[in-house]
Amino acid sequence: MIHSLRTVQFVPISLDNAWDFFSSPKNLKDITPASMNFEILSEIPSKMYPGMIISYNVSPLPGYRVNWVTEITHVKENEYFVDRQLSGPYSIWHHEHHFKSVKGGVEMTDLLYYKLPFGAAGNLLNNWFIRKKVEGIFSYRKKVLDEKFGEKNRPANPLTKNSGPYNLK
Repeated sequence: MIHSLRTVQFVPISLDNAWDFFSSPKNLKDITPASMNFEILSEIPSKMYPGMIISYNVSPLPGYRVNWVTEITHVKENEYFVDRQLSGPYSIWHHEHHFKSVKGGVEMTDLLYYKLPFGAAGNLLNNWFIRKKVEGIFSYRKKVLDEKFGEKNRPANPLTKNSGPYNLK
């Protein structure tokens, strides 16, 4: 089963500043929980481009370290970019990052589609704790970004939870 997660967050910065920050893989470590021991292994150019390959080392679970390789498949400057896992802990990982200029800042929407290995057992693992772990990563990111850029008078719940395939409402 392909699972989905949609998050929306407001940041009170310009679209150009948001794009510069989020389209740079060098900033990923700052918005990833320290417990994941996130480390970029590949050389990172100054500008993201379609076809760019990024290798990481990460600990998605305590005691489990994995090499994760992603490809930036699509980039439309100041609008969106897409990364997908080429190798790593998931059978499928497709992550869309969308940016929209709104009054007072930028609305960022993340659309994540993922599938775990191991068939029905993977779905059980997702229900038991993987889903919570993925949501926790996005909640951590929201907290860090609120502290870094300042969050004012916006909805408190950044997560729209979805468990079924392509269910994003």
